[in-house]
Amino acid sequence: MWDKNTEKPRKKINPRRVAALAGVALLAAMYLITLVVAIFDQENSGRLFQICLAGTVAIPLLIWVYIWMYGKLSGRHTMADLDLGRDTPEDTQIPGE
Repeated sequence: MWDKNTEKPRKKINPRRVAALAGVALLAAMYLITLVVAIFDQENSGRLFQICLAGTVAIPLLIWVYIWMYGKLSGRHTMADLDLGRDTPEDTQIPGE
């Protein structure tokens, strides 16, 4: 029998994770639609392929900008920060100071 006191705590929904999953879903849907249109040989399949190529670059770039801005506005370190992998404020100090 399941005891309510022993339930595992639910993971907090992270906005960065939601953005990443939305990007993955959008890219997968875009590729699937492009494949279906190419299989049925529609006249606009070439244009749709160009849009797919642009989206392959634009969607991850927009997600990166969103995660970066989220980190800047919330004051948190994110994976999108441009500090070359430094994780803690201690790592950002110059040696000898």
